[in-house]
Amino acid sequence: MLDVGGVGYLVHATPRALARAEGASEVTLQTYLAVREDALQLYGFADAGERELFVQLLAVNGVGPKVALAVVSGSPAGELRRAIALGDAARFQAIPGIGKKTAERIVLELKERLAEEVVPISSAAGTTPHVVARDALVELGYTVSEAEQALATTDPDLSPEERVRLALRAA
Repeated sequence: MLDVGGVGYLVHATPRALARAEGASEVTLQTYLAVREDALQLYGFADAGERELFVQLLAVNGVGPKVALAVVSGSPAGELRRAIALGDAARFQAIPGIGKKTAERIVLELKERLAEEVVPISSAAGTTPHVVARDALVELGYTVSEAEQALATTDPDLSPEERVRLALRAA
């Protein structure tokens, strides 16, 4: 619940936005108002990058605000943009509520738009550190979904080796 001048608004927010607001008496969030025939829904984001990606996801056929929020909530916006640029549909399939077709549609429809903005961080043969860590967990017996969930609890700025080590420790 967000209190603005004595008026309370229910905000569907990303985990980063919630963490920023937790315990704070005052917080600034990026927002998006989804207008439907039967409802006005407010979505909150920790930064402009999250909000931008959310709006771009809404342009994808079959992706509504709830699915877009789930996608943006899963990982940092920069990582998701790199996954789109690299055509990593498996990254999106690991998100609850997104099937293979929707994941492929997200990558296909957004790849060209985002490719110009994103400079992938390459570690080996054009793969991101996140993909390296995820693939390592898959090789150790995790499903793609389990690997994504395990990596979501680790710091994305760490090396792939350290992220795998932390994910294995947490299991």
